[in-house]
Amino acid sequence: MIDHISVAVRDLNAAGRFYDMLLAPLGMTRLREVPEATIGFGKKYPEFWINRRDAMDRVADDSGVHICLRARDTAAVDAFHAAALKAGGTSDGAPGLRPQYHSRYYAAFIRDPDGNRIEAVTFLPEGAA
Repeated sequence: MIDHISVAVRDLNAAGRFYDMLLAPLGMTRLREVPEATIGFGKKYPEFWINRRDAMDRVADDSGVHICLRARDTAAVDAFHAAALKAGGTSDGAPGLRPQYHSRYYAAFIRDPDGNRIEAVTFLPEGAA
């Protein structure tokens, strides 16, 4: 089982503000910071990290890498997507059902300003799809 994950960002301060907004609907807040190096977000412990990498290029759209975070319900998925757009991210898949993955799979996909692809998912209750 995965304990934590991290993504690289070019501007730690700007990315920190972006992820503050993005992760709030999922119940995650800043829990640990190393100035000019890294920020850890989570519910009880840092499970999602952003790490400063000044010289990196924007992540290629076709890199194939994405991170999926669990949301408590569809409202949280919707709020995650809206927060990303408000904070300067882009949509990579609006909130909605994804029956190609599972009949109750409700998700949204975004790209942060560095090109990292982040998804929020919840599963609808049995019989709700």
